[in-house]
Amino acid sequence: MLVLLGCGVVANVALIRTKGFNGGFLMVNVAWGLAVFAGVIVSYASGAHLNPAVTLGLVANGAKTFGSAATQVDVTFLSVIAYIGAQMIGAIIGAVLVWLAYKQHFDEEPEPANKLGVFSTGPAIRSYGWNLVTEIIGTFVLVFVVIGFGGGRQGDGGLAALGALPVRLLVIGIGASLGGPTGYAINPARDLGPRIVHAILPIKGKGSSDWSYSWVPVVGPIIGGVLAGFAAIPLLPILT
Repeated sequence: MLVLLGCGVVANVALIRTKGFNGGFLMVNVAWGLAVFAGVIVSYASGAHLNPAVTLGLVANGAKTFGSAATQVDVTFLSVIAYIGAQMIGAIIGAVLVWLAYKQHFDEEPEPANKLGVFSTGPAIRSYGWNLVTEIIGTFVLVFVVIGFGGGRQGDGGLAALGALPVRLLVIGIGASLGGPTGYAINPARDLGPRIVHAILPIKGKGSSDWSYSWVPVVGPIIGGVLAGFAAIPLLPILT
């Protein structure tokens, strides 16, 4: 749901002859927030992480279990790998569905960059070091505020305990405020899974998948999420 609706709005804005063509960056921000809302709602039982950076951030923050009260699992190396693997699989499936929904528009779109932009992020100004800094900051805000809402060690339900609405508003805010330089991946699975799909699918005139940049929206969010998890221990009060 996250990637289907999130990458779907980028397709609607970026691809030629869609009803939402040239809808603008704010439209993308709002719809990505709604995509997070939908994703959190339907993944409640797992704790609704949706994002390896959130999963690792909660681990760094000291979470002992993942999931809702009725479906908790202990935090172990295997459970963390399972969560990240599931997030990647979901992102890949969502990206394939976006391609199917917009197949005719992909065929008619003349710009390879617009096609890649549906699936994965890219910098407005390419500077790997500064792009990395942007992704670290954006993801730090995401995970730190999520923990402040009551996730991780501060609550008994993980991310799902927050409810979907606060996280949706947070993602809109991050996109509008910090999304300009890199397109705010803030989620390794959201970027890497669809990028793999772009590389594999027979998309007419698709061009490069920009693998030289692909490490930035993976490494940056992981660093930002883990830093936020550690920083929240001394900086945020433990809720009881």
